[in-house]
Amino acid sequence: MITLKNQYLTVLINELGAELTSVKDTDGLEYIWQADPTYWKRHAPILFPIVGRLKDNQYEYDGQTYEMTQHGFARDNQFKVESQLPTKASLLLRSNDKTLAKYPFKFELRIIYELVDHQLNVSLNVINPAQDTLLFSIGAHPGFNVPLVKGEGAFGDSFVRVAPKKAYTQIPLKPPYSDPDDSKTIDLTKPLSLDHDMFNSDAIVLNLDRRETTVMLANANNDHGVSLTVENAPYVGIWSPYPKKAPFVCIEPWWGVADTVNSDGQLTDKFAINKLEGRHAFAGKYSISFF
Repeated sequence: MITLKNQYLTVLINELGAELTSVKDTDGLEYIWQADPTYWKRHAPILFPIVGRLKDNQYEYDGQTYEMTQHGFARDNQFKVESQLPTKASLLLRSNDKTLAKYPFKFELRIIYELVDHQLNVSLNVINPAQDTLLFSIGAHPGFNVPLVKGEGAFGDSFVRVAPKKAYTQIPLKPPYSDPDDSKTIDLTKPLSLDHDMFNSDAIVLNLDRRETTVMLANANNDHGVSLTVENAPYVGIWSPYPKKAPFVCIEPWWGVADTVNSDGQLTDKFAINKLEGRHAFAGKYSISFF
């Protein structure tokens, strides 16, 4: 387990999946969901090389069919710690025989965490070491405790606020697939009060048009919360498991989404797939502020 620490926060990162597992302030307040399997057994997994679920858990590429489960395999692989400083760490996963059996692309996946005052900066870097084009999706799935103080009924006292304030295009999910052809508009000019029923069709997926966007999760009755800012993600998902009344919410920056309801299963045709040319690199960045 990797520890990053400054005068405000202590951060724990697991080499398994390069997963953020804890962020505590100096009073011991835990911001990150602690993976109670009653609701959800993870904290903040890295999603790669897909986001969401493939149709029938499979895809076809270059005439061959491959099996892959939801959100890909990075979250279940051991990363190598490339470097570690008191407030910064870099973790690396390289393609290997095991990954190539599921995903026929060579890659380097580097996750960098840096703690700066009350903020954790995260960089998701994909490097294509080969000559052929690399097809991939990537994302993060951090879960945050709600409430961030002890008390009953605090989920309903919490809210999500999005900046810039405007109406966003929402991509509906028809679980477990997406349906961008049935997109609708959601008014986020005002805070969105949390209600467990709002997740009855899975995550709320917003189209950000790759513009810098901040999603804040806070409680009306205390001064604690988190704000997650994405620099260049096309989508963000807001999720809590339904019908379980789970005491946490995930804010998820995504560079990709689940297969569409009418997907043909071809990886080259996958909706919102990223195409990285040979010998090139991709960087997805976001930051989380804790208050």
